[in-house]
Amino acid sequence: MEYSKRLAVHKTDIEGLLVIDLAVLGDNRGWFKENWQRAKMTALGVPDIHVVQNNVSFNAKRGVTRGIHAEPWDKFISVTTGSVFGAWVDLRKGSATYGHVVTADIDPSIAVYTPRGVGNSFQALEDNTLYTYLVNAHWSAELKSSYTFVNLADPQLAIEWPIPLEECELSEADKHHPMLVDVKPMEPKKTLVTGCNGQLGRAVRAAAEVRGLMGFEYTDIDKFDLSDPAAYEGFDWDLYGTVINCGAFTAVDAAETGEGRVAAWRANATGPALLSRVCAERGITLVHVSSDYVFDGTHEVHDEEETLSPLGVYGQSKAAGDLAVAGCPTHYIVRSSWVIGDGRNFVKTMAMLSGRCSDAEDSLERVTVVDDQLGRLTFADQMAEGILWLLGYRDGSMLANEPAPFGTYNLTGSGRVASWYEIARQVFELSHGNGSSVMPVSTEQYYASAKGPISPRPVHSALDLSKLEAAGFVPRDWEEELAEYMRSLPGSEG
Repeated sequence: MEYSKRLAVHKTDIEGLLVIDLAVLGDNRGWFKENWQRAKMTALGVPDIHVVQNNVSFNAKRGVTRGIHAEPWDKFISVTTGSVFGAWVDLRKGSATYGHVVTADIDPSIAVYTPRGVGNSFQALEDNTLYTYLVNAHWSAELKSSYTFVNLADPQLAIEWPIPLEECELSEADKHHPMLVDVKPMEPKKTLVTGCNGQLGRAVRAAAEVRGLMGFEYTDIDKFDLSDPAAYEGFDWDLYGTVINCGAFTAVDAAETGEGRVAAWRANATGPALLSRVCAERGITLVHVSSDYVFDGTHEVHDEEETLSPLGVYGQSKAAGDLAVAGCPTHYIVRSSWVIGDGRNFVKTMAMLSGRCSDAEDSLERVTVVDDQLGRLTFADQMAEGILWLLGYRDGSMLANEPAPFGTYNLTGSGRVASWYEIARQVFELSHGNGSSVMPVSTEQYYASAKGPISPRPVHSALDLSKLEAAGFVPRDWEEELAEYMRSLPGSEG
């Protein structure tokens, strides 16, 4: 064993499998090491394992060999006394490194981070060898039933065991595991998409299905009310690795009513707070969608660090949800504005009105649209693409790899900042060439005759996209996507 090594993390030929050099301090009295040091190790790229159980394995004799087992949790393995030869095989369905083998000798100065679904095996090289492993899920009979195995002696793996297997102590079960060709690969942890029937939820489903992503499940408020604590009992949360929360109360004016205020706070604040707690307790990645309404609109462009300053009930409830989600260590808050997707939206309404204004038999000649609210459209398909990018689904991969750093990201269409009036004129032109039928009006004038309560709107809704672009995702220009979207609408002449 080597003393006083520098703490270092080494990638291997198996995606996500890491070998860690530990700094062991020793003298004639013995030795000391920091076996797991969260701050230092995560800074070097070791995932925050969110430990819930610490197991110890003791091998009395040299040659005891265990495995090859792939378990439904991540493991951080290290030796306390003695030494072992370790062999790892990627058994994850859809993994780019499926079937790859990595081997290493492990003494107390080495640790190995083993991702969920990577088979691991250990052969004791000394008598009285003891090793420990930290895991991020509690052992249960239900989870044990999802183990995947491969045979220690599979010639396709060609593992060069230091001690021949015929001389080793093996369990009967380990002797009869299947060869790699017959292995049932381990499915990835599930991804739960809430609010699946909304514009964004449908876009996420479409993007996931196009990619053939595995393990995605979809639910909406009729089956899972995020704001109801009892509803969480219907899920085995250890099976989930990610939750994408697309659900929200978005009727900004209705939120100003007594009934709407309650509904907005339940959906936008209470639900995300309960979901954040569950995800934080189990190390689940939580993606939550936010809004430009968390700002008062006094800044012309809003970055992720701007202090929350909502004007109305809707914005206040969304800001509260953001704060709750930020308490989950593994979170993405994705902030958008002016969302356009599959369902009722501003563009479809303007396209319909354009048709009416172009119809000589229709009495509608012109429409008024506010010209003092400024921002960019956000098309739901780009939001879905950006969310999957942040989670690490890139280059056609069916498994998430190298996710972006956790935190808050602005995600809207790129391009110039425009008013609702300017966007409406474009829609009219693209629909029937009648942009002159759109007339500008101030927000105050537009709502002057409104009978119900009206939520205050931020004047400036443009969001700074530089952080998202630095993470590698550049959204499409909203004007280009608007033209494409218009061509997809029935009856459009664009």
